Amino acid sequence: MQSFRTELENPIVEQDIIDLERKIRAFREGKIHDEKFRSLRLARGVYGQRQPGVQMVRIKLPFGKVTFKQILKIADIADEYGSGNLHLTTRQDIQIHYVSLDRTPQLWADLERDDITLREACGNTVRNVTSSPTSGIDPQEPFDVSPYAQATFEYFLRNPICQEMGRKFKISFSSSDADTAFSYVHDVGLIPKLKENGERGFKVLLGGGLGAQPLLASAVEDFLPEDELIPYIETIIRVFDRYGERNNRNKARMKYLIQKIGLDEVLRLAKEERIALKVKTYPINRDAIPEPALPAEQVYPDVELSNPLRYEQWRLTNVFEQKQAGFYGVYVKVTVGDISSNTARALVDAIKPFVSDEVRVTQNQGLLLKFVRKEALPGLYEALQALDLAAPGFDSVADVTTCPGTDTCNLGISNSMTLSKVLEDVIFNEYEDLIYNRDIKIKISGCMNSCGQHGLAHIGFHGSSLKSGLKVLPSVQVLLGGGTVGNGVGRAAEKVIKVPAKRATHVLRAVLDNYKANSVGGETFHAYYDSKGKDYFYQLLKPLADLSTLTEDEFVDWGHQETFATAIGVGECAGVVIDLVATLLYESDEKLDWAKGAYAKGLWADAIYHSYNTMISGAKALLLDKSVNSSTQAGIIREFDTYYTSTGEVAIDGTFSDLVLQINKNEPSEEFATAYLQQATDFLQLVKDKREAVLS
Repeated sequence: MQSFRTELENPIVEQDIIDLERKIRAFREGKIHDEKFRSLRLARGVYGQRQPGVQMVRIKLPFGKVTFKQILKIADIADEYGSGNLHLTTRQDIQIHYVSLDRTPQLWADLERDDITLREACGNTVRNVTSSPTSGIDPQEPFDVSPYAQATFEYFLRNPICQEMGRKFKISFSSSDADTAFSYVHDVGLIPKLKENGERGFKVLLGGGLGAQPLLASAVEDFLPEDELIPYIETIIRVFDRYGERNNRNKARMKYLIQKIGLDEVLRLAKEERIALKVKTYPINRDAIPEPALPAEQVYPDVELSNPLRYEQWRLTNVFEQKQAGFYGVYVKVTVGDISSNTARALVDAIKPFVSDEVRVTQNQGLLLKFVRKEALPGLYEALQALDLAAPGFDSVADVTTCPGTDTCNLGISNSMTLSKVLEDVIFNEYEDLIYNRDIKIKISGCMNSCGQHGLAHIGFHGSSLKSGLKVLPSVQVLLGGGTVGNGVGRAAEKVIKVPAKRATHVLRAVLDNYKANSVGGETFHAYYDSKGKDYFYQLLKPLADLSTLTEDEFVDWGHQETFATAIGVGECAGVVIDLVATLLYESDEKLDWAKGAYAKGLWADAIYHSYNTMISGAKALLLDKSVNSSTQAGIIREFDTYYTSTGEVAIDGTFSDLVLQINKNEPSEEFATAYLQQATDFLQLVKDKREAVLS
C-alpha cells in the first residue's frame, strides 16, 4: 500500500487510504474489535452486504454531479472490483456491489485519481450533500445552489466535528420553492431565497427525517444570509454531536434530539457554539462550479424517428427548457437505478455529441443530461432508444423509486426491485395516460427504513411479512398520502393496511381506478386522499388483506422461486456503538494524535475538537469500569463528575464539565488550542493511570 504515496498527489487522501489498508490488516489479525472496525469502514464508504464475504461500496457524488470521464472510471471500477453494475441511489450516489474487503483500498485509490471519493458516504457522518438535479439550469431557481452544496460538502468532509456522531446527518439544497430535494425530510434542508436588493440567502428547515418513524422538519430561518450558512450548520452539528443519542440507534437522529429537548433548546445551544467556530462567516465562491463543456455547435442531420409516437411522449415527459435560452435538459429514466458497466460506457459515447460534459444523478434514480440544443433532441432520443434508455414518463406515476431490498441489503425483508418493475409494467400496460402525471409518486422500500423513500410517497410500499397459520408470507405495508407540497412543506405518508406482496399490483389498480372514478376534475392526489380519509382507503383495500384466500404462489416473493423466509441481518445504516474500555483508550490515543497533527498544521479549531473528543473518550472508558454507559456526550460529562470528580477518585482542577466545556466558551485561538491540547494530554494520562490502578 505504500505505493499510494507516489501515485496520489493529495497527501491527506493518500493517508486515508493507507490507514484503511492498515486497519483491514489489523482487523484480519484480530487486533481491532469487529464492531469498531465496522464503524471505521462505514465512514469510508464500505458497507456490508446481505451476501457474506463481500461489500457494497458507495461512491459519494456531491449533489449527483458526475463527468463523462468519471462515469467511465466508475464503470471500469465496477468491472474490475464488483459485479459490473452501477446502482444509482436516492441520495445521488452510485453504489458498486460484490466487492472484496481486501481490495477496497486499491479501489478507492483508483477512484481518487479522477477526483471521486468514498469518504463519509456511509456511517455516522455528514452523508452526501444533495441538491435538486436541475440546479444551475432550473427556470424557477432564484440562483444556482450548486456552489453552496459543493462548499458544504468540502467544509464538512474530514471535519473533526462530524466523524463519530450518534448517527448520520443529511443536508439538502432545493433549487426553488418546488422543493425537489425534499428539504422537509432532512436534518438540515435549504431553499434558496433572493431579496429585492439581490441579497442571497436560504430558508432553513431543521430536524426532518424518514426511517421507520417519519418526522417533518420545522422552519427555523426564513432568510439566512448566504455567508452565514456553513457556520449555522456547524453549530447545529456540534449540538447534535454533544447531545445526540449514541446507544439506541433507533433514537439517535437529529429529529429525536429535537423531540427530547425541544426545538427552542436546540437553537439556544446552537447559539452557544458560535464562539467556538473557526469562522463566523463563510463567503461562498459562486464560481466554484465551472460551466460544463458544451457540445460543439454543429448542423445535426435529419433523423428518421423509429417510433414517432414514443418520441413525442418522451419529449413531453422527459424534456424541459432550461433557463439558458436555446438549451434543454433531458431526463433519462433508469429502471430500478441499475446501469451495467457496458451500458454506461455506451451511454457516454452515445450522448457526447449532444450534451454537456456534466451529468446529474437524480433522487429518483435517474440521470439528467444538460445543454441539449432543440435540433439535437431527435438524434439524442434515437441514441438513448438504442440503449433502452428512452422510456417516457420520468418522475411520473410510471417512474417507481426503489431501494435494493433483499437483492443485497442486510435489512431487506422483501424484494422491492422486482416489485418496482412489476408496478411500472402495470402503469405502462394498463394506465399509459398516467405517464404524463407527475402529481403522483410511487416509492418502495424493502423494509420500514425508507431508503426507497416510501414515507414521502403518494402511493408507498415497504417490505414486511405476515403469518398464516404456521407459515410466513412476504407482504407489503401500504402507505398513502405523502409527498411534497412546496417551500419546505411536506406530508408523511400514512400507513393504511398490510397485504400479501403478490397483491401489491391489485392495490395499485384499486387506488388508481378509484382516483380516476372519484377525484373531482383537476383534483390533486393529496386533495383526493384528504377528501376521502384514511379509513376510506382501509375499507377499499381490506378485501386484499384477506388471508383466507391465499394461493401457494403468494408464499413466494416477487422475483423468487423458493418459499419465503425472513432473513434479516444486522443493519449498517450507521456505525455501532463500542463499549470496550481498551478500545476506547486506544481511540483516545488516536484522537490525541489527530489533535497534535492538527495543531502542528496551525488548524486550531480542529486541534481543539480532537482534544475535546480525546477527553470524552477517556471519560467514557473510566465510566464503563463502573458499568455506567451514558448515551450522550453531555451525559458522559455529567456522569464523570458524579462518579469521579465529586468523589475525589480523579483529581482535576474544578469539574470535568468546566474542563471540557471550555470548548464553547473560547475563541479557537492558538493560545486556547495550546492550553486545551495540554489539558487533554494530561487528562488522558490521568485516565490511563487510573485504569492501570484498577487492573493492578
